[in-house]
Amino acid sequence: MKKEQKACKYTSIGGQALIEGIMMRGPIKSAMAVRNPAGEIVLEEWDTETSNRPKFLKLPFIRGIFNFIDSMKTGYRCLMRSAEIAMPEEAEAERTEKEKKKDSILMSGAMMIGSVLGVALSIALFIWLPAQLFSWISGAVPALDNRVIRSVFEGLFRILLFVGYMSLMCLMKDIRRLFQYHGAEHKTIFCYEAGLPLTVENIRPQRRFHPRCGTSFMILMLLVGIIISMFITVTNPLLRTLIKLALLPVSVGIGYELIKFCGKHDNIITKIVSAPGVWLQHITVHEPDDSMIECAIKAMNVAIPKDGEAPEKDNSES
Repeated sequence: MKKEQKACKYTSIGGQALIEGIMMRGPIKSAMAVRNPAGEIVLEEWDTETSNRPKFLKLPFIRGIFNFIDSMKTGYRCLMRSAEIAMPEEAEAERTEKEKKKDSILMSGAMMIGSVLGVALSIALFIWLPAQLFSWISGAVPALDNRVIRSVFEGLFRILLFVGYMSLMCLMKDIRRLFQYHGAEHKTIFCYEAGLPLTVENIRPQRRFHPRCGTSFMILMLLVGIIISMFITVTNPLLRTLIKLALLPVSVGIGYELIKFCGKHDNIITKIVSAPGVWLQHITVHEPDDSMIECAIKAMNVAIPKDGEAPEKDNSES
């Protein structure tokens, strides 16, 4: 068995799995590589928006908030674009320009409504519901009415919901393929960090689980939220939900710095901090096939800074 290469350098390059493709986000350039119905890789590239961000927005804790927002915007845009590229050509050809325009407007409206409803549902399930459940429990058992117990209960309930949701997603064939592309993204970044040429043969044996993964970031945010909740004295579920929403940027900022630290260092502390996220990646990161790795290589080659460009700086998680 071939001995696994140990990462020998740090990179700020991160990425995201798309529908039949991968997006890589480098310090200067970003790119997405998606396979069309003919099996060809369609490559699109653009300047990374964060490269021109004011310096004060790159300060520790502050940078995490804005990087998170940028990652969400870019990720959403790339996901929608990948769906367009991967759409069967026959179905696209059957539509007239008028129908395409109408469908585009309807799709934009539907996505906007869906996003609002999705955010509202997420707030209800992940913030209000745990607080309301504990209020009912503590009302029946007054001895449990304690700030620490309340925070731990709410935090663990949110984590269980999140893990359960991700596990159910794996039952869908398309999502499993998305998670395979996620694996191709991680393996390609590990190969680059190991200083090896980006080839399918070099990438295939690399590790799947990366400490800078967005999955790890979400778990760290939830864990940090438990600690922050211990300082909230309000017990009313609705008011508690509003306060937690107001403090969400704090969780994002701290979680981001922890992810960056774990990505740069490899010691017992970072292994402990990364452990929950790495464990969850067993659900969200699957083994890719060679065609998926080829997409990752195409996007990665664009994201890697070229000779003469600025050295790698802060960027999003993988």
